[in-house]
Amino acid sequence: MMTYSNAELPLHLRQYIAEQDYSLYTPIDHASWRYIMRISKEFFKDHAHPKYLEGLRETGVTTERIPRISEMDQKLQKFGWRAVIITGFIPPEPFLEMLAHRILPIASDMRKLENLDYTPAPDIVHEAAGHAPILADPDYSSYLKKFGEIARRVIFAKEDNDLYKAVLLLSETKENPSATFEEIEKAQKNLDEAAEKVGYVSEAQQVTRLGWWSTEYGLYEKDGKYLMYGAGLLSSVGESYNCLSDKVAKVPLTIDCINVSYDITQPQPQLFVTDEFKKLEKVIDQLAERMAYRHGGILGLAKAHRAQTLTTTVFESGIQVSGVLSEYRTDAQDNVTFIKMTGPVQLSWEEKEISGQGVDRHSQGFSSPIGKIKGLSKSSWLATAEDWQSLGCREGQKCSFEYTSGIKVSGIWVQSIKQENRILIMSFKQCTVSLGQEILFAPDWGDFDLILGETVTSVFGGAADRNAYMSKVILEPFHPRPQKCNLTAENKELNSLYGLIRELREYKVVDGDTLDKILRVNEILDLKYPNDWLLRLEILELLKKNQWRPQLCLELNKKLDELSQESDRLKMLIHRGLHLIP
Repeated sequence: MMTYSNAELPLHLRQYIAEQDYSLYTPIDHASWRYIMRISKEFFKDHAHPKYLEGLRETGVTTERIPRISEMDQKLQKFGWRAVIITGFIPPEPFLEMLAHRILPIASDMRKLENLDYTPAPDIVHEAAGHAPILADPDYSSYLKKFGEIARRVIFAKEDNDLYKAVLLLSETKENPSATFEEIEKAQKNLDEAAEKVGYVSEAQQVTRLGWWSTEYGLYEKDGKYLMYGAGLLSSVGESYNCLSDKVAKVPLTIDCINVSYDITQPQPQLFVTDEFKKLEKVIDQLAERMAYRHGGILGLAKAHRAQTLTTTVFESGIQVSGVLSEYRTDAQDNVTFIKMTGPVQLSWEEKEISGQGVDRHSQGFSSPIGKIKGLSKSSWLATAEDWQSLGCREGQKCSFEYTSGIKVSGIWVQSIKQENRILIMSFKQCTVSLGQEILFAPDWGDFDLILGETVTSVFGGAADRNAYMSKVILEPFHPRPQKCNLTAENKELNSLYGLIRELREYKVVDGDTLDKILRVNEILDLKYPNDWLLRLEILELLKKNQWRPQLCLELNKKLDELSQESDRLKMLIHRGLHLIP
């Protein structure tokens, strides 16, 4: 069932939307969800942000069943948010843009029972029970929206995209019910290699780190007590239980957190703390002041050139050029004199593609001189027809002029493209652009479009008009995979046992036949599934609730205690489950 209407989504974001197939959730999935929510509510009533439990109710997250995302979408509208369905990781750029539109992407997959306490893959526990509840807090909601608005303009490096693919592969492999140990090891090695190739901390990495230490692993301090609000903690049965110990350092969250890296596969050695969500907005504003979209200039161009990804360069005239920046030149005073981008390239004004100046016209790239033009007493984009005539330039005729940088333009001026009665683009035929003996553009290369501008005011990631650009250019087509199903040939019978116990609990039928069915399930567990602990917990819960078979209850307690000795992880999971049974 779809949530946010495709017609309401920006066109370029629609390709990431999937559907929630509720029939794919298995009885083990529902039992896992119920276990997680029961111990979470018990634990987080004392250790989560005060809005958490209330937020669960307000966003439609219940204990007994995995939520329907369409229902959550309706609930979230009360807070000015919407929900869309995704499967697994989507690229960071569209994810951040969705947040800027107050859209919460919710992964419909459910983690495997083997990864019940933590999974590196996005799943419905993480999104629905982690992110959604805290959105009910107005200050946090405001921060998350601002985070998305600012983050959608970051410049991603090529290495960032390679790292995303490696993280995607590892998370998908770990959550694949059929994945082998060798496949997981191979995916982990691939991630390690991708991480080693990251040569510098890009803007995208800085913003991602802030998001990790706040929206994912943030702590809130109130009256000297640490409370969790980050979705990574609220959805991690294991790490949330252990992170409050003195072994995990607690550090006040400041802009310095962007200097601290993280490993998604390991518990975090330190967590960052705030005592007010409004302070988070101050930190993201501080980070924004360091970003290329705020300061532009040659520093912004240097970031774009190093990244070698799609970026947009904005000039004081308002013209926006989107493409992969392959070259830029400056004079002795660091004034930009020339830019060159590889195709496809888009020219825009106020984030709307200029008619006839999209990727169809500039499929092979784009270049233009920048700066002051000799003989013009004002900025070129402010010059009137009379000003150009003083240089001997008239539309429809051949003209020549020179920039103060020494770059010369000579050709037939055939068209002017204006915005607000100002010439922003001059189109030429038979045009030559040269610097001394160097030819920057030759007549046989086709028509030449000259943009008018002198200074770079902003450089940001992505295209200016993303809808128009992505409708013609899909750099890497994205096809949402189907929702994952945890049912396998090996666990099919076990799932049927979980399903039977669930029916007995939900129908609340208390008779001799009910007890016989419970006893039969327990016998099959002993015969075929000696290591399953969660269903034994549910059986014990039913028996104690109805005061049946005290001796069997003792035996189940003993069996669960034996299973808990296999690892610290199982000891934590089983004992926390036993704590909930009266």
